[in-house]
Amino acid sequence: MGAAQARDAITIAMQLEPPHLDPTSAAAQAIDQVVYTNIFEGLTRFMGDGSVVPGLAESWDISDDGLTYTFHLRDGVTFHDGTTMDSADVKFSLDRARADDSQNAQKALFAGIASVETPDPLTAVVTLSEPNGSLLFNLAWGDAVIVAPETIETITTNPVGTGPYTFADWVQGDRIDLARNPDYWGDQPAMATATFKFISDPTAAFAAMMAEDVDVFTGFPAPENLPQFEADPRFQVLVGSTEGETILSTNNALPPLDNPLVRQAIAHAIDRQAIIDGAMYGYGTPIGTHFAPHNPAYVDLTGLSSYDPETAKALLAEAGLPDGFTTTLKLPPPSYARRGGEIVAAQLRAVGIETEISNLEWAQWLEQVFKGKDFGLTIVSHTEPMDIGIYARPDYYFQYDNPELQALMAELDATTDPDARAEMLGQAQTIIAEDYVNGYLFQLAALTVAKAGINGLWANAPTAAVDLTGVTWDE
Repeated sequence: MGAAQARDAITIAMQLEPPHLDPTSAAAQAIDQVVYTNIFEGLTRFMGDGSVVPGLAESWDISDDGLTYTFHLRDGVTFHDGTTMDSADVKFSLDRARADDSQNAQKALFAGIASVETPDPLTAVVTLSEPNGSLLFNLAWGDAVIVAPETIETITTNPVGTGPYTFADWVQGDRIDLARNPDYWGDQPAMATATFKFISDPTAAFAAMMAEDVDVFTGFPAPENLPQFEADPRFQVLVGSTEGETILSTNNALPPLDNPLVRQAIAHAIDRQAIIDGAMYGYGTPIGTHFAPHNPAYVDLTGLSSYDPETAKALLAEAGLPDGFTTTLKLPPPSYARRGGEIVAAQLRAVGIETEISNLEWAQWLEQVFKGKDFGLTIVSHTEPMDIGIYARPDYYFQYDNPELQALMAELDATTDPDARAEMLGQAQTIIAEDYVNGYLFQLAALTVAKAGINGLWANAPTAAVDLTGVTWDE
């Protein structure tokens, strides 16, 4: 490899294989990592700095009352099968996402859309039932990409988008291959081919990178090895922030976890820094609520759930559980969950809470925990951008039902003034922290190891993505 490396090809390794390749019908971030901005595009898109910029819509007009968004679509955009992308596809995609039978993991993002009209092929008019200051942000999510109705039957295994790369091949358990789209409407990317390889084992991840078998490892799962890469001139290490609130998700409808005193006890039983040090080798920022510390509206509420085992025991006794209780702890594959789960289990055991640990594959986790709500506790990183709105959904998997918060989030959606929104976001953070809805652990760090000659990789992860559009090799 090394000096003979092709300058128009790249191999990116990641820990998890996507369950399928339709970002509009599953919550797995591994899907977006492969397809976001590469295969699929939305009306708007995120950049690496978190800003929202035009995508398939080159511009838009917003009515004075904030209810009507008129999107002006780019001319000459085609899907990978050669068909034209027009306003009918926008209507199909948004109507599908908000339909009663929608499988979209973020269906609530589209709930405020009253209608989508298509006055001409290059104009899509989105009318809202009430103003939503987050609409352009929401439309940048991977869940809001534009898809074609004629390809929907096979989208999970043969994704057809409008992006700079076409889907070429998927060898299950090994890799997904992409090829440059010669008919792309925008600038041609530098890479002619891109391969995403799946390496789940942290030891194997280290070996593959050191042997230069892969060019980039995104979400590097062995943070203990990063000092070796930092000291090796063949490599570069990018340490950024993600939107990933890593939490001890709690089933708020399952006794005794439905008791706020019990959830508060769990919060005080957890030593966040020990989890960050033990599971992530120091990479990660402690959080006390479901909000990213780098967001200007963040409120530091870590003091509400400081590590205090004696207080945890007293709270359990007050809840009528002086001898503790037993519950399940179902862990998905990522290192932060598996490694963090062992530490959390030991910390909970120290205050009398026994956990029955199950290690699940992602498909099992999505089925049992996310869809089936069959769990007591789990550890997962919520990598969607600014997603505190999930706490206003009583049917969401942690089943938190608070009318006060629901009213606040509805008011937030209808508010466009930045200062007022920041104040409301602070109130929302405080409500869920004081209700101890979940155990808030840390903000996941974005850890990327890459060969030294690669440029244009995102250091931060404002959304789950490996955006290849600006990636180049040194000449």
